Amino acid sequence: MRRLIRWALTLIILGLILPYGLIPLYALPQIHPVSTLMLTETVSGRAYDRQWVAFEDIAPVLVQSVMMSEDGQFCTHSGIDWKALNLVIDDALDGEATRGASTIAMQTAKNLFLPKTRSVLRKALEIPLAMWMDVVWSKRRLMEIYLNVAEWAPGVYGIEAASQAYFGVPAAKLTGRQAALLAVTLPNPIKRNAANASRGMNRLAGIIEKRARQSGAYIKCLYD
Repeated sequence: MRRLIRWALTLIILGLILPYGLIPLYALPQIHPVSTLMLTETVSGRAYDRQWVAFEDIAPVLVQSVMMSEDGQFCTHSGIDWKALNLVIDDALDGEATRGASTIAMQTAKNLFLPKTRSVLRKALEIPLAMWMDVVWSKRRLMEIYLNVAEWAPGVYGIEAASQAYFGVPAAKLTGRQAALLAVTLPNPIKRNAANASRGMNRLAGIIEKRARQSGAYIKCLYD
């Protein structure tokens, strides 16, 4: 029993350390990481669609739309938006409904290394991973990996596959409206459909489309 416990603890420790070793490896542009959800699909024998696309082959309006929808301070923080996170913690302590405070780096950490199920432990694991990513990767590489591993529809991962599946165009050719619809799909890709948007989705997409047009000062870390 002691030997089993020792082995179990060793495996847990290795599982916690491994991502910190993989992150420098993933900085290499020729490496195309896969997410835990993609691995789950493979292990389960289910097919999925993912076509890696380089950052420069993604329409800037899509990058702008995702930033303004998911993480408006992406270029200014170091992986964690501490102000937003502290507000969420304060709301939780006061018993109020909490808002999301996950940055793109935190979402990428979850997608690459952690289970999808929500928990305080998972959030605690996301934070140091996101900070390490921000140290090791450039902002462009971080955004490139995020857009290529995010789930956009059941069995559809990465922006290239999503663009083709929803609109029949490559990621480089997305229009402002298409980009905004894809951006508002990200929080719930199972229920939201960018090609068959509800009234609420169209309303949100309109807001994101407007913000994307005004995002010049927010995206300098990506397009300088």
